[in-house]
Amino acid sequence: MLRLYSGNDKKEIKTFLYMTILAIETSCDDTCVAIVEAKKNKSGQVNFKVLSNIVSSQVKLHAKYGGVYPALAKREHQKNLPIIVKKALKEAGKNIDLISVTAGPGLEPCLWTGINFATDLSKKLKKPIIAINHIEAHILVNFINQNQILKIKSEIFPAICLVVSGGHTQLILMKDVGKYQILGETRDDAAGECFDKTARILGLGYPGGPIISRLADKQGIDQSPVSDELKIDLPRPMISQENYDFSFSGLKTAVLYDFKSRTDKTRKSKEYIQKMALEIQQAIIDVLIKKTLKAIRDYGAKSVILGGGVTANKELRKQLQQSLDNQKIKMNLLAPEQVLCTDNALMTAIAGFFQSLKRKKWKNIKANANLKIDEKI
Repeated sequence: MLRLYSGNDKKEIKTFLYMTILAIETSCDDTCVAIVEAKKNKSGQVNFKVLSNIVSSQVKLHAKYGGVYPALAKREHQKNLPIIVKKALKEAGKNIDLISVTAGPGLEPCLWTGINFATDLSKKLKKPIIAINHIEAHILVNFINQNQILKIKSEIFPAICLVVSGGHTQLILMKDVGKYQILGETRDDAAGECFDKTARILGLGYPGGPIISRLADKQGIDQSPVSDELKIDLPRPMISQENYDFSFSGLKTAVLYDFKSRTDKTRKSKEYIQKMALEIQQAIIDVLIKKTLKAIRDYGAKSVILGGGVTANKELRKQLQQSLDNQKIKMNLLAPEQVLCTDNALMTAIAGFFQSLKRKKWKNIKANANLKIDEKI
C-alpha cells in the first residue's frame, strides 16, 4: 500500500491502492464521525466502503430554543466525540491512515471542538490530518452512488451546484473537483432558516423544514376547494432579478403579516396551517428552481448537483426534474440519498479523500466560521 498525501505527483497517484479515512464533522449541532475505506481497482476506478457512519443528533436539545444554541452544541460535541469515535473505530475494525475534519463554515465554537479533538487524535495516532470545507463536502458526497463507487466523469462538468441548508443558499459553478466559483448566495436568511422561522411563527416547532414539508404534502393530497378567507399569496423574493442571489427574509415577514391578519380561530385551524405550509414551500421552491435554471443556461452546464439539508425535500427534487424535462434540458441531476443531505461525516471523509490526492497535510488547522468554497483553507 502507498498512502498519498503530498501533492500532485502523478506516479504516486498511479500507485495508490487504498487508504482508510476517519472523518469528524461538528460544524453545527450534529456530532458526526465516519470511517471510510477507499480502494483503487485494476482499472483505476475508486471504490468506497463505508465502515462506520454515526450521527448523534442534538435536535431535541435545541428544539426549545427554536434553533441551535452554540454553547450547548459545543458542550454536547465535547461529551459525544470520545464516545462516538471509539464506537466508530470498533465498528470499522481497521487502522486508519488519515483524519479529515471540518474547518468551516459553521458555528465557530462547534468547529473548534471538532478541530481540537481531531488534532489531538492525529498526534496520538501519529496520522496526518486534513482540513475540509463543509460546503465542498456537501457537493462531493454526490460522487458515490448506492454501490459506493466513485462516479466522477468529465462529461458532468461544468456543473451548477445548488447548496441549500439552514445556514447557506448558494449557486456555485463547478468546473472540476476543487475548482469553484460562487455565482450567487442569499443576502439575508437562508432557505432553511426561512423554513425554521416561518414554522416558529405558525407554532410548528423545530426544525421547520421537515414539518412544513409534511404539512404541505397533506395539503397537496387534500384537493378540496379553498375558501376566499384561506387564500394565501406569498411573494417570491428576487425571482425576476437578473442575478443568482437569493433573499428569504421578506418571505418570512410576509408570513408573519398574514398570520397576524387572521382571526384566532383561523390561525389555529388545520386548513390554514396546511395551506400556509404549502405556500411557503412552493415560494421557496419557485425561487430556487428559477435561479438554478438561469445559471444552467447562462453557463452551459452539463449537470446540476444538489447539496445541503433542504435538498432532501422531495417536492424540490421532483419539481426541479420536471422543470428540466419541460424545458427539454438534458443533463445529469445528482442528488445525495436523503440521509446524506443533512450534516454527516461520510461527506467529510469523501472530501478528505480528494484533498489527500492534491494537498499536503495541515499542521495548524484553524476554524473559519465564514469560509467560502472558493477560499483556501
